[in-house]
Amino acid sequence: MTDSTTGTTSPTLDLGPHAQELARLVAGVTDEQLSGPTPCPEYQVRHLLGHLAGLAVAFRDAGRKDLGVTTDTSPQSALPDLAPGWREELPNVLAELAEAWRDPAAWTGMTRAGGVDLPGEIAGLVATDELVVHGWDLARATGQRYDPDPAALRVCHDFLAASVDDPDRGAIFGPVVTVGPEASLLARAVGLSGRDPEWAPHL
Repeated sequence: MTDSTTGTTSPTLDLGPHAQELARLVAGVTDEQLSGPTPCPEYQVRHLLGHLAGLAVAFRDAGRKDLGVTTDTSPQSALPDLAPGWREELPNVLAELAEAWRDPAAWTGMTRAGGVDLPGEIAGLVATDELVVHGWDLARATGQRYDPDPAALRVCHDFLAASVDDPDRGAIFGPVVTVGPEASLLARAVGLSGRDPEWAPHL
């Protein structure tokens, strides 16, 4: 999309296909798996799902420029957990997030998420990264197939690759996990996020 006032082009991405993939993963989680481990050491599956629900609401509202409690709260403020009705609510809010970011205006101007003011374009990239990487977390933790939307995966990978030399990276991601030259784009993105692509729950 080209901004008529500046002549610059801002990227946009339809998050709908990836939101649908996440909804499929959510539907595949059993009650017995909720207390299981995830690639996020501090999270059980229930906490990971709670985090996904919270970030979906936050980035939905960030895309809408509807700033308030949902966009001001740091994700580190408390251990996330599931609310009643999460099986219906989480897919719904993921769809709402995707719809919010279909509006080109979401990618322009300033917004806020996690209590941090961000350009809309950067917030959209952060949202994509969160959804792709935590989708992998959920799939791995629950033993499900994971087919991230190719466009979302590419955006996530490039966003993470661009952060490698950022001095503030350590506050967000762990050290890069090196993967082989034949690794898939998903494995490379996972490694860039500080996760081991070979992670599996110890049952």
